[in-house]
Amino acid sequence: MHKPSYTGNLRPMMNRKLRILIVEDEVAIRTGLTDVLVYHGYETDFSAEGPEGLNKALSGKFDLILLDVMLPGMNGFDICARIREQDKDQPIIMLTAKTSDEDIIQGLGLGADDYVAKPFSVAQLVLRIQAVLRRSHVTQEMDSQIQLGKHISIDTVNLSGQNGKQPIQFTRREMDVLQYLKCNDTRPIPREELLNKVWGYSKNLDIETRTVDIHIAKLRRKIEIDPKEPQYLITVRGAGYRLVTE
Repeated sequence: MHKPSYTGNLRPMMNRKLRILIVEDEVAIRTGLTDVLVYHGYETDFSAEGPEGLNKALSGKFDLILLDVMLPGMNGFDICARIREQDKDQPIIMLTAKTSDEDIIQGLGLGADDYVAKPFSVAQLVLRIQAVLRRSHVTQEMDSQIQLGKHISIDTVNLSGQNGKQPIQFTRREMDVLQYLKCNDTRPIPREELLNKVWGYSKNLDIETRTVDIHIAKLRRKIEIDPKEPQYLITVRGAGYRLVTE
């Protein structure tokens, strides 16, 4: 974990301290994260083992969980899946030395809000934590249903849908992307706007992340007949992504 010289004011503007659970078995990283987060005004708890981390995550009330993938006793993917069974909206950021697309897709597919690759910059991690914590909710009234063509119906409340007779399940963040695109379906939405409005990243923040691209790819596999030739979730070259509902 690299400690940069960073003097920006990252303290959360809240009346109460936000609680963050750190599930990480490496002592140096766990201690460093605790020190940094306490400095920035967060209240922290931690666990060094998978089963204990899961118990704390399910029994405590945390505003965010930092979850390592490689843990003794139970890996972070399984913990994430168990948390999502109980709470679909619990903010989770996965910390991982595994950076292949398959590992990232697995974590995001289980419902993680973001992933951060090791070794990471403390400043960027804190900014990502803030982004997840303040993640934007679309302020317009949301439709409870999204219809794509004749065969795809999506229940935005229950994070489910039907592709013909085939059931579909969505993560909360996948649905946030679909809802934002649906509310703005008259124009293509740039990747940076999705990061700002759906993930809560500040505008012009220089963060390297493939989160948007991976979510778009996952959504296409769920709603398109041929994900390589999308009809509904299309790319407008040089402009962004657009949801075509007809």
